[in-house]
Amino acid sequence: MLESVIGDPRGRYVDAPTRVDAGRDADEALVALYTAHYRSLVRMAALLLRDTAAAEDVVQDAFIAMHGSWRRLRDTDKALAYLRQAVINRARSRLRHLKVVDRKAPAPMPDAASAEYGAMRSLERAEVLQALGRLPHRQREVLVLRYYSDLSEAQIAETMGISQGAVKSHASRGIAALRDNLESVS
Repeated sequence: MLESVIGDPRGRYVDAPTRVDAGRDADEALVALYTAHYRSLVRMAALLLRDTAAAEDVVQDAFIAMHGSWRRLRDTDKALAYLRQAVINRARSRLRHLKVVDRKAPAPMPDAASAEYGAMRSLERAEVLQALGRLPHRQREVLVLRYYSDLSEAQIAETMGISQGAVKSHASRGIAALRDNLESVS
């Protein structure tokens, strides 16, 4: 009975003669359509949108639009086809909107360390710097050049004017002394 909507093939509505009880007829017809086809329209929209809540919104919007344009329907027997097409068009519009939103969404902020982590890191760094300051001059230089300046043993030897063996020896003794200093603080 109410299987599809009319209108001009180019999508225009044709004004139908108005009746005194047209509003009541529209309400009754839409209630009948809603009762009979709401679930199937929501299922169809949910398959298109992959979101049941959005599908329900799309179907409700289609029913509201149909209620507002009921008098312009030439053939009320085609109301269901009109509703289906309206649901499909609204689902397409929603998907286009979501694509734009995704494209324009700001990039997520990188994961940041917690304030506690930053405070602990600062304390640990201060402890390391204090322990480093208690080391003998040569050991401190070798460790700073190796771990802060990221120089190789050969580069450190050249920079300090000592042999690579001396660099290894100062680094080994400096690490051991640094470890002892840090363990005694903890």
